Amino acid sequence: MRSRLIAIAIIFSLLIALSCSRAGKETQKQSANNVEQQSSGDPTVDRLKAAIDAVKSLHTPMGEPLPGDWLTTYRENGQTFAEYLRSNPTLPGGKRRALYVQPLGTFTETQRKVIALTAKYMEAFFNLPVKLQSEKPLPAIPENARRIHPAWGDKQILTGYLLMEVLRPNLPEDAHALIAFTASDLYPGEEMNFVFGQASLNERVGVWSLYRLGAPDKSADDYRLFLLRTLKIATHETGHMFSLLHCTKYECNMNGTNHLGETDRHPLDACPECMAKICWATAYNPRVRYERLAAFCLEQGLTQEQRFFEQEAEAVKNLYPG
Repeated sequence: MRSRLIAIAIIFSLLIALSCSRAGKETQKQSANNVEQQSSGDPTVDRLKAAIDAVKSLHTPMGEPLPGDWLTTYRENGQTFAEYLRSNPTLPGGKRRALYVQPLGTFTETQRKVIALTAKYMEAFFNLPVKLQSEKPLPAIPENARRIHPAWGDKQILTGYLLMEVLRPNLPEDAHALIAFTASDLYPGEEMNFVFGQASLNERVGVWSLYRLGAPDKSADDYRLFLLRTLKIATHETGHMFSLLHCTKYECNMNGTNHLGETDRHPLDACPECMAKICWATAYNPRVRYERLAAFCLEQGLTQEQRFFEQEAEAVKNLYPG
């Protein structure tokens, strides 16, 4: 089967193709067929639809894009919860129920700290165990898989080589996805300047770069910005590995982005529709999810984000008591 790739590019392009295969989940398939009805007949789906209604007043509908934003370049229709259920999404199942995070190359102590925190955040975000692996050196990169950018002089590594030659042969048997972090700059092909990351959904492997996310040791504010950018990009890209498309309904973690300024404007959490997709895909209680994310933000001093997660938890507590 042809490998399908997702690539994140600042200014240039994000190439997205989503796998549509999964086995089992017959009850969920029936839910997908019924989801447009007022009552789906599935209490899990109906309660998630009620949770969407309970938190939507806390979220900002997407406004008109600013010049240079993603939606000024790419026309997208978005994806509702109902559409997601009908799409036969790729889900964790069987023995493949873990997310692996593999640091590749060399990192500063601060970068190592942020990678570890990101792994912890991903676990709370997706309700799957995240296994942070020991750091591995980058292998010797062949000449046809590396370049020096012709205009900027940055040393870059071809993402396809890392995906297919480095990560795919080492995919653990219980991995829903194996995600590598690197401090090296990445590019997906000669036609593009660089990418934040790229993933092969069919092969369940991805690689994300910290190279362009800022200087976390410069100041406390720079560290906070670097952490938030890393959390957003990691969860956004991993969301694609659950077949979530870009969101166009709300300001959302799953919005497309053309540049770091746009990433910085996006919220840390998923919108109500995308929250329901995640909770359905991973059998997650929304109240527990919001509480776990609030606790993470409290630990990291992300006060604004913590309060927002707490508001969301409060909004759904009657639907998910105890």
